[in-house]
Amino acid sequence: MGRGWKILIVAAVAVAALLGLNAAVTDRETKAAEVTVPGGEIVRLPGGDLQLVEGGPRDAGATAARPIVLIHCFTCAIDWWDGMRPRLERRHRVVAVDLLGHGGSEKPTSGYDPANQADLVAQALSRRGVRDATVVGHSLGGTVAVALAEQAPQLVDRAVIVDTPPSHEEGDLGLIARLAFAPVTGEFLWRIKPDFAVKQGLEVAFAPGFEVPDAFVDDLDRMTFTSYDDSPVASEEFGEEEPLDRRMKATGKPLLVIMGAEEQIVDDPPARLAEYRQTVPGVRTELMRGVGHSPNVEAPARTANLVLDFTAAGKPDPRAKSTPRMQDRVQKREAVRTRP
Repeated sequence: MGRGWKILIVAAVAVAALLGLNAAVTDRETKAAEVTVPGGEIVRLPGGDLQLVEGGPRDAGATAARPIVLIHCFTCAIDWWDGMRPRLERRHRVVAVDLLGHGGSEKPTSGYDPANQADLVAQALSRRGVRDATVVGHSLGGTVAVALAEQAPQLVDRAVIVDTPPSHEEGDLGLIARLAFAPVTGEFLWRIKPDFAVKQGLEVAFAPGFEVPDAFVDDLDRMTFTSYDDSPVASEEFGEEEPLDRRMKATGKPLLVIMGAEEQIVDDPPARLAEYRQTVPGVRTELMRGVGHSPNVEAPARTANLVLDFTAAGKPDPRAKSTPRMQDRVQKREAVRTRP
C-alpha cells in the first residue's frame, strides 16, 4: 500500500472519529428555559420548564368568553401565532405555550412524546386556572392538543386541529430536512447549518412563494438536535398507535379541522379532511384556499375568524353530517368578510 493511500485512510478514520464525537456531544446538549418573547413567563414544572404568554381579559366568571389555548408546530414557537393573537384577545383570554424543546421552553435530553408534552401543558394550564378552553394545535401541536383532550378533558372544551392529518404519512419535507434526520450526518449538519439553508428548509411549511420570516429561523436555531430529532418521531409513533380521528371521536369533544389547500407537506388535504368526517361525528372541516401548511401564519385573520366562530358555537349534533359543499360556503363567506 502506497504512502498516499495510508494518509487517506488515516484521514478518513480521523474524520469518522470526529463525526462520532460530535454526534455524541450534540445528542447530549441541553438548554435551560428563557424568556424569548415580550410578555413571556416561565412556568417551573418537574418535567421541564415551559414558556407561555397570556393576553386578553382574565375574567373567569360565568359570563366570561371561553379561553383559547394555542399550541405551535414542530420547529416553531409562540411567535407563529402573532398574527392571530390580537384578534383572539379582543374578547378571549388567550394562552400561547412553547412546547418542551421549542422556543423559550426547556430543552432536556428526553420527554418529547405527545403524551408527555400534553401532561406538561396541562400542568401549566392548571396552575393558571384555565379550564374548558378551545385548544388550537398546529401540525405537531394538533397531535399534542388531541393528547391533551384525552388526558385532561376538564381543560379542553373543544379542539381545533390545523394541518395535522389523522395518521402519519411520509410527507415531503425536502432534501435538507431528510439529511438533517440521518444518524451522524444529522448531528454534523446541525452544527454547521447556515441560516439560508434553514430558511429554505422551512419553505415547505407554507404555500409556494411565501416569504419565511427571519424570526422563524431563530426559533429553529434555539432548539437542540435532540428536541429536533426526537419530536417528529414521537409524534409519528403516537399517531401509528391510534389515529387522531379515532382518538378525538373517543373524547366526544367538538372538533374543527383546518387545512391549507396549497399544502406541501400533507398529501391530498381534501382526502385527509374526508377521513376526519368519516370518523368523528359532527366534525367541522375547512379547506382554506391560497394557503399552505400554516394558515395561522399565511392567513391569520381568516384563521382567527374560523376559531372564533367555532369557539362561540354550541355543541354540535353528533348525528349531523358535514359536507364539502357546506364547508366551501363557509369558507367563501370567511374569505369575503376578511382578508389575510
